[in-house]
Amino acid sequence: MYTTLISAAQLQALQTSGDPLMVFDCSFELMNPAAADALFAQGHITGALQAHLERNLSAHDPALAVNGGRHPLPARESVAHWLGQLGLANTMQVVVYDRNKANYCGRLWWMLKWLGHDHVAVLDGGLQAWQAAGGAVDSALPPARPATSFLLKPALRELTLTSKIEKHLGRESQTLIDARAAARFRGEVEPLDPIAGHIPGALNRPFNENMNSDGFFKSPAQLKLEFETILAGRDPSSVVHHCGSGVSAIPNVLAMEIAGLGPTALYAGSWSEWCNTPGLPCAQG
Repeated sequence: MYTTLISAAQLQALQTSGDPLMVFDCSFELMNPAAADALFAQGHITGALQAHLERNLSAHDPALAVNGGRHPLPARESVAHWLGQLGLANTMQVVVYDRNKANYCGRLWWMLKWLGHDHVAVLDGGLQAWQAAGGAVDSALPPARPATSFLLKPALRELTLTSKIEKHLGRESQTLIDARAAARFRGEVEPLDPIAGHIPGALNRPFNENMNSDGFFKSPAQLKLEFETILAGRDPSSVVHHCGSGVSAIPNVLAMEIAGLGPTALYAGSWSEWCNTPGLPCAQG
């Protein structure tokens, strides 16, 4: 069972073993959502299904969403139904990947944990590592699997809502880590949301700092050192991760688990929900 990362070689071995397995391509372009379909059609790991950030991993109808922001999470029941229609069983190993340094596939990794499914891992190095290892790539859709009844189980990861963030703001019981780029965190630029800045008291850890120059996650020891430096004595269990819309925060969630400092919570509404909620304080600098 793989629960955090899986290497290209390990995934190849799983494919040849015949063990129950489902692979999802979560590649996406935030500024051009239509490109996701084209990327998948150009080539994906043989047998992989597509998980589209906007269509499958977000719920833009407020009646079907559990939080606000630009990429609201769908209700657990609707995600379980979608996965069951694809043929996912509770006993299967799931592997998720993208070609964006785990920026988007982490979303499905976290959602499956939130549904109570622990057997899910991120392909370290993404599609690029898979191709470099000689892994098979295809442009065709895989054959449809028979539908299953994917059963919800108790959540394995914590979803934090705006009300709780506000209640614990400034307290030692809550350490906010923002995964956005430093300039956005400081409020110098804001390409997506109406207000620039960050939640008061938040720390900044851009998600791409978890990767080395080759696009793989850094070693557990290196990640542990870097997060402990940021935390500066704060309790790792108090950490709540966020970003702009709850997507790019997840590489930080995963990195802390790789480092042995997790699991930690996710504020999925993130800055896009916080800054659009009247009366909440916003900071810059």
